[in-house]
Amino acid sequence: MVYFSIALITLLIGIIAGICMHSYSKTFAPRGGEKTTSYPLRKFFVLPIVLGVLFSGVFVFISCTATVPTGHTGVLTTFGKVEDQTLDAGFNTKLPWQSVVNMDNRVQKATSTLYCFSSDIQEVTVAYTLNYQINKSNAQNLYKTVGVTYYDTVILPNIAEAVKVVTARYTAEQLVSSRAELATAIEDVLTSQLESYNIELVSAAIEDMDFTDAFTNAVEAKQVAAQNKLQAEIEQQQKVMEQEAAAKIAKIQAEAEAEAAKIKAEADAEVAKIKAQAELEVEKTQADAKKYAGEKEAEANKAISESLTDELLQYQYIQQWDGKLPETYVGSEDVSTIINGAGSKANAN
Repeated sequence: MVYFSIALITLLIGIIAGICMHSYSKTFAPRGGEKTTSYPLRKFFVLPIVLGVLFSGVFVFISCTATVPTGHTGVLTTFGKVEDQTLDAGFNTKLPWQSVVNMDNRVQKATSTLYCFSSDIQEVTVAYTLNYQINKSNAQNLYKTVGVTYYDTVILPNIAEAVKVVTARYTAEQLVSSRAELATAIEDVLTSQLESYNIELVSAAIEDMDFTDAFTNAVEAKQVAAQNKLQAEIEQQQKVMEQEAAAKIAKIQAEAEAEAAKIKAEADAEVAKIKAQAELEVEKTQADAKKYAGEKEAEANKAISESLTDELLQYQYIQQWDGKLPETYVGSEDVSTIINGAGSKANAN
């Protein structure tokens, strides 16, 4: 718009200068062959007009172009009215009476330090960092409703409100132990609030939380007491575990010894049983052997007794006689036979 105004002014100046030169040269034109130095002005009065048209054309061309930097979106306005059309980064054309406002659509970072209170009225200082980005397709709406100072107008107040509102839901101790949960809750609140302005929340984080010295000291003392209690509980549990382990080991050893004694007793009983059975088997075998020997001896005796005759017995007696006659005789019908037998044997000798 500025260049277009300059072009109009340049054209107007050229036209006025040409008209003035033409009027001046006509007023002081030579008469009756007189010579005057103003006469050449009549000849070159179109020069200012031509220069005015030329320069105004250059300025008009410049006013019809617009360059949008990388990472920005061009918001087009016509006499202050925001158009629905936006311009991308690079070289663009527009009407001479239109203007372009560059809106940064890159990811931007903002860190705020806020003083808040917990639900138990403990003061806490929160350093909150927000990475945000405007929606470039609807950048004209943000410019129309808020303007280029949207961070101070929209983002910063919403950060303060979200952080303070969410922080007030937790006690001071919960803020210390639930930092991640707190950050997520704040991010959820901010996301819904900024979306209505076409601002996208890329990421957010709680950089730091600082409490009063009194609360910090109280928390440290409580933590130390909790650690000491935990240490005592751990030591007690360790002792109980050691005692239980020792009792378990003793029980296992006693059970093992009892089991070994039981196994030994069973083994001894089994050995005694086997030994007794073996002795019974031996005795039975010996008895069977004796019985068998007796039976065989009886059979032999029976066979011998059945095979003996008087002649065989007399023969065996003679074979066994030493040639001496007995001095005493028992009455018998066979004495003469024995003597005769013996005499025959003596004669034979």
